[in-house]
Amino acid sequence: MIDLKGYEWSLLEGAWVTLQVALLSLGLAMLLGMLGALAKLSKFGWLRGIATVYTTVIRGIPDLVLMMLIFYGGQMLLNNSLYGMNEWLNEYMAGQNPNHDWTSYLPDYIDVSPFIAGILTIGFIFGAYMAETFRGAIMAVDSGEMEAARAYGMSSSLAFRRILLPQMIRHALPGFGNNWLVLLKTTALVSIIGLDDMVRKGALAAGSTQMPFTFYFTVALIFLLFTSISTTGLRWMERRFSIHTR
Repeated sequence: MIDLKGYEWSLLEGAWVTLQVALLSLGLAMLLGMLGALAKLSKFGWLRGIATVYTTVIRGIPDLVLMMLIFYGGQMLLNNSLYGMNEWLNEYMAGQNPNHDWTSYLPDYIDVSPFIAGILTIGFIFGAYMAETFRGAIMAVDSGEMEAARAYGMSSSLAFRRILLPQMIRHALPGFGNNWLVLLKTTALVSIIGLDDMVRKGALAAGSTQMPFTFYFTVALIFLLFTSISTTGLRWMERRFSIHTR
């Protein structure tokens, strides 16, 4: 048995935070991925260009660099923008009504939560990978399926929901599963920006007890448990959505 010196609940709390970050990031990544895939397959060149730049830039920058850039750089950009808007309100709007405090509508400073920053960053990163996965899955569906749906009078949204989406899921699941497993492990990076996730809880416990191997090994086991459950669920989904195929 592993003696955690009373830090069991602390690690479980961190594991719950890690799981929340992973699931919420996955939801954002799926949304951005679907939008990116549809944009890449769009007939409009400017949409294809935006999606291509997005996937190319995100896949070419390390995840840790993006995490630091969005958390620190994004926070600085946001607060500088607020400062500029407050200055504009003081200079231009106050002349119309000097007795009214126009700056009360905007805060002076916004402190970005590490939890929100972690979700946005990881979701934004893996949205690029999901876009490529979904694009390949959509292209794997026979184009004649959508043509037949339109011939029956279905709208584009209805044909997508009833014809394209159910068939593309089977093709997307292998890549989706790989992205999810990598995303789950990438959540360890949020400890760098101060979020009390499982990795940070383990690091604090290791520093307090001088038992780094014990706590990091426990964190590794919990991640292994998460990925094992995920792998089992993904295999079930692949069998479920492939039941009509040989």
